[in-house]
Amino acid sequence: MSYDASTTQAPSARTPRIVCAPDSFKGSASAPAAASALARGARAVFPDSSVAELPFADGGEGTLDALLAVWGTRPRTVDTVDALGRPASAAFGVSPDGSTAVIEAAQANGLPQVSDVPLQPERADTYGVGLIVSSALDLGVEEILLCIGGSASTDGGVGIAAALGARFTDASGRPIAPGGGGLASLASVDTSGLDERARSVRWRIAVDVDNPLTGPRGAAAVFGPQKGADPESVTVLDTGLGHLAEVLAGSAAEAETFATTPGFGAAGGIPLTLSTLFGAEVVPGSTMVAEAVGLTAALAQADIVLTGEGSFDSQSLGGKVVAAVRDRAPASARVIVVAGRVGLSPAECRQSGITAALSIAAGPADLDTLSERAEALIEDTAAHACALVAAGMG
Repeated sequence: MSYDASTTQAPSARTPRIVCAPDSFKGSASAPAAASALARGARAVFPDSSVAELPFADGGEGTLDALLAVWGTRPRTVDTVDALGRPASAAFGVSPDGSTAVIEAAQANGLPQVSDVPLQPERADTYGVGLIVSSALDLGVEEILLCIGGSASTDGGVGIAAALGARFTDASGRPIAPGGGGLASLASVDTSGLDERARSVRWRIAVDVDNPLTGPRGAAAVFGPQKGADPESVTVLDTGLGHLAEVLAGSAAEAETFATTPGFGAAGGIPLTLSTLFGAEVVPGSTMVAEAVGLTAALAQADIVLTGEGSFDSQSLGGKVVAAVRDRAPASARVIVVAGRVGLSPAECRQSGITAALSIAAGPADLDTLSERAEALIEDTAAHACALVAAGMG
């Protein structure tokens, strides 16, 4: 189905200003592709309107693509290693003014890159992420935006710091084994060889979970199993992270703070070492991306805001893309969600500040079919939503 602008009654009051700010539809459409599809649907109904495309992300998968689309810059490719130390290549982005680098850690330590071999949860590390950071520092950036979702590692960020010159040694002065399995033998951290550039730049780490470092809700217990950790490995990794916190801390109280800080359990504990050695700031991913793309300013004059994601449910309202867009939209704007699946009732949507949520599935359909036609279905659903708005405004 497609919409013909000539058959649609335009609003008599005025031509609305429209902003399209979706997340990616995982496995179906990137955030830039989804934003473009929403915009095409909006223009089919409001051909004379101002329609802005602002692909968005919550700091996880797809954040690099979203920022590059907004910045209008191309990705840079560098040589690195994967979570098992094998040669790999990775992409990262730099803002138009050259001041900010955005890095998706999973480009180097992600699960997909090591899916060709049995998972090694105690061996996997983040060293390759540090190599990407070093390449960004070579360009003279002043800020690192590090997106850390989708990791295969649980090393507390030790690998990143090691790639940047820190030495993590055992009681004999030998480097500890790579990965979370080596953390229990850590005796000291030597920062004398750290790349000074890594200390002088601003670090922000995007997280989309609030799990602490250790314990039943910690990095190893909650996320270790999906990285291949059995109960024994979970214990090894959890103990190792706790020991790392003790070595890095200046006191027992500070170690306890490290272990219980919300968000420090993200991506195998990456925030722990980076916040300690580099003063990295841990922020909700959607907040970080919103600032980077200027979301608040873009939405300031919007009359209609089209956002969306693959699955819209109660979790979407707790710090994800839809929540970030809703919170920054003007009170007078109509905020409409277009999604592959809608798990909230109309009443729940209204109570949460969402005008309406529409699924791209017009009827029963399997995931493969929806994925194959995702962009066309997003476009048609956006046009349908705008036609309803036009009818109400006319």
